[in-house]
Amino acid sequence: MNSRLRRRAFFRAAGLALLPLARPSPLTGMLPKLTGLLPLSGGLVAGFPASADAQTAAQTATQTSAPAETSGADPGGTDVNLGVARAIDAMLERAHGLIGTPYRAGGTSPDTGFDCSGLAGFLYRDILGFQLPRSAHEIWKFGKSVERGDLRPGDLVFYNTLKRPYSHIGIYLGGNRFIHSPTSGGRVNIVDMDQRYWAARWNGAKRVAP
Repeated sequence: MNSRLRRRAFFRAAGLALLPLARPSPLTGMLPKLTGLLPLSGGLVAGFPASADAQTAAQTATQTSAPAETSGADPGGTDVNLGVARAIDAMLERAHGLIGTPYRAGGTSPDTGFDCSGLAGFLYRDILGFQLPRSAHEIWKFGKSVERGDLRPGDLVFYNTLKRPYSHIGIYLGGNRFIHSPTSGGRVNIVDMDQRYWAARWNGAKRVAP
């Protein structure tokens, strides 16, 4: 009697059911391709930083996917396709993970620290696969202008903090808040757009992702 038959006989004699042995999930080999794009509860996404495959998937979705149908329940009436929406969720969750990273002029990575455009550029490149220009002023020249009342998460917001327009940039999170890397305070943080300082220096917003 081979080992499997002996095992079956043992379980039968003990009055126990023999459960099938666990097998690898068919999703196991797909995980690298899904990293950064898997929805979790609350709209968050797994896997950071996103793999190169995730960046390619997000960029391909941006360039080629048809817009998803919208429902009346969507408060913004947006036509963002599901793939891009998930990638933006991933970018914002990644941004939250960078809170506390030190400010550094010219910085473009978590290892070196960030300046304001370095933070925006890192997140758009790392998750969405978009290469933004290096300065806030240059980034302003791209994308679609968005009214403040029409902002949605992932939009880029611009401020005059150096006595010149579009000298500071952040990423809108929703709820009148944005994340940025300020020289004042010295670390990546989240601020309220309605604070007097920021309300007085508002320049506008751009939407680079669809």
